[in-house]
Amino acid sequence: MRPIRLGVLISGRGSNLLAILEAIERQDLPAEVALVVSNRAQAPGLEFARARAIPTFVVERGARGDRAERHQAVRTALEARGVDLVVCAGWDEILTPEFVAAHAGRILNTHPSLLPAFGGGLHAPADALTHGVKVSGCTIHFVTDDVDGGPIVLQRPVPVLDDDTPESLANRILTQEHRALPETIRLYAEGRLRTEGRRVYILPAER
Repeated sequence: MRPIRLGVLISGRGSNLLAILEAIERQDLPAEVALVVSNRAQAPGLEFARARAIPTFVVERGARGDRAERHQAVRTALEARGVDLVVCAGWDEILTPEFVAAHAGRILNTHPSLLPAFGGGLHAPADALTHGVKVSGCTIHFVTDDVDGGPIVLQRPVPVLDDDTPESLANRILTQEHRALPETIRLYAEGRLRTEGRRVYILPAER
């Protein structure tokens, strides 16, 4: 079975992209990153791709038409690279309905909360502290037109400490994202995810 080809979408430092790349390099993940896309030309995470000679595609906000045009350009670039699975790894834009429809069931996103709590925003750890919750965490889910509302694949809890700041909580959540995202991609690559409505079932590994 050939490794699945990933298109990874980033907007910033790319730590989740690095976690994916390192899992591949350890041979823990039967995948290859075929393309890294960024909507920010100066995103530090692009260097992880360039250092490994992985193709990159930058479609910067404000530099090329409206969101629909930019996301169509991303879609074209992903298709040209034969991408099987799109992974939003710190991508800070809502994907257009046309993009989501073209890759239905083949887009994963990571979110720094236990969805459905604190979905739909970019400051979930701070929101968790403001709300006074005792447990937060991360969620890996399939992307649909319902922002942060797609079927959930994996969640990892993180306790909220009395002396937490938004930054300290976010960093501990990110550590769990670095584990959960490659694991989810591996399950997808092995054909072990079955979605029925809002439920995602994880099938046992073949013996």
